[in-house]
Amino acid sequence: MLRTPPEDRSVDELLSFGVVNLDKPPGPSAHQVTGWVRDMAGLDRAAHSGTLDPKVTGCLPILFDDATRMAQVFLEGSKEYVSVLELHGPAPADIESTVAEFETKLYQKPPRKSAVSRRLRVREIYDLDLLEVEDRQALLRIRCESGTYIRKLCHDLGLALGTGGHMGHLRRTATDPFDDTDLVGLHDLKDALVFAEEGDESWIRDLVSPAERALTHLPSVTIANSAAREVANGAPVYAPGVFDVDSDAARGDLVACYTEDGSAVCLGELVGNADAESGTVVSLERVLV
Repeated sequence: MLRTPPEDRSVDELLSFGVVNLDKPPGPSAHQVTGWVRDMAGLDRAAHSGTLDPKVTGCLPILFDDATRMAQVFLEGSKEYVSVLELHGPAPADIESTVAEFETKLYQKPPRKSAVSRRLRVREIYDLDLLEVEDRQALLRIRCESGTYIRKLCHDLGLALGTGGHMGHLRRTATDPFDDTDLVGLHDLKDALVFAEEGDESWIRDLVSPAERALTHLPSVTIANSAAREVANGAPVYAPGVFDVDSDAARGDLVACYTEDGSAVCLGELVGNADAESGTVVSLERVLV
């Protein structure tokens, strides 16, 4: 069964296929915060956008119930952080030029406490800005590939600067396609849920978005309702059922498929030509209906 258009969904439908751009507080882990949101909203499942250590704050989008199927989309985009680099000695005169050298692809091995295997891997730093230096502290803005370890980056910067260094406070300011312009606090979310139970839905509709919002950084494919029903039964997306494909989508890309009214149907890999008379255009990775 296909979902109603995002703008027409009831609060129950919104909570069963929604996302909230949560402002993670310091103290609990991302997993703990996600569990609290799941329980306070009465959900069966919830999933977050990528691990944040207990002391780290900021942007932690959380997917509700059926939307947890799309959690992989947060591996596709970039992350942005603001971090304090704690130097172990006075900042050298060449700190700006040294920091600039790290705006590149870097080899990283996950920390010992990491939940993933400690294999050497490459992560790209897209932008690295030195915002301010005061005494033995440097304030950095970092936009990077998903999976980058900022703690390791700060350690390596300290070595390159000749002073030694470690990561101080860290705040995530963005995880594609979300940023810190509309973060939601835990207390505000709880209040909105209580008001919704009492009949005032306006606040919860302001704070919780249809899950489609989490897909806006992916190329889109628009398909017919008849094709969407076939996808719901496990069929790939065939050429006759495709109405439109984003012009910047390339073969091999992860794409999001929608009905004409904007309701998400599936995630998949673009494998064929939408203008062909037959053949598979999108192979399925996650069915969302």
